[in-house]
Amino acid sequence: MSDREIDRLLVERAQRGEKHAFELLVSKYQRKLARLLARFIRDPAEVEDVAQEAFIKAYRALPSFRGDSAFYTWLYRIGINTAKNHLVAIGRRAPTTTEFDSEEAEGFADGEQLRDINTPESMMMSKEIANTINATMEGLPEELRSAIQLREIEGLSYDEIATIMNCPIGTVRSRIFRAREAIAEKLKPLVESRKDRRW
Repeated sequence: MSDREIDRLLVERAQRGEKHAFELLVSKYQRKLARLLARFIRDPAEVEDVAQEAFIKAYRALPSFRGDSAFYTWLYRIGINTAKNHLVAIGRRAPTTTEFDSEEAEGFADGEQLRDINTPESMMMSKEIANTINATMEGLPEELRSAIQLREIEGLSYDEIATIMNCPIGTVRSRIFRAREAIAEKLKPLVESRKDRRW
């Protein structure tokens, strides 16, 4: 039985009023949702509050959940909206920095430069590449930044991203392509200068 089918059964049981079924969904996705929210909200206590609020909203909205998308995709969208509302309410804009490690950066074009991390030089290089990716991500328009984060960091499918961002799949592909292009463009000088230094 797939993960999605297990979720669907739990959702159906929760919709019939079985509180324990929803508690299982909460415990399954609590940490994942908190990690997502931590990309927008710095304070761990606020992250916890917003995650709790998102689960409460999800629980109240459960009767209207039709299963057109995966449960986590639906929860994800509620979480993002709750985080945005929270930041607006306290008068802050969503922070845009995203910490990358070498594994995450491998998903990006030219990210294979980070795979060889044995030498001090290549470790410095990976840090430089990660910093460049971070800076480029910060400068991207929000819709491009969100699309690339959902794809590369959260590992969602194009369909799921289209559902979360409420736009056609073609738009998602185009946004991810444009974000990757922008990142690759900024990485080019770094990658080329490294090639020049090779024996």
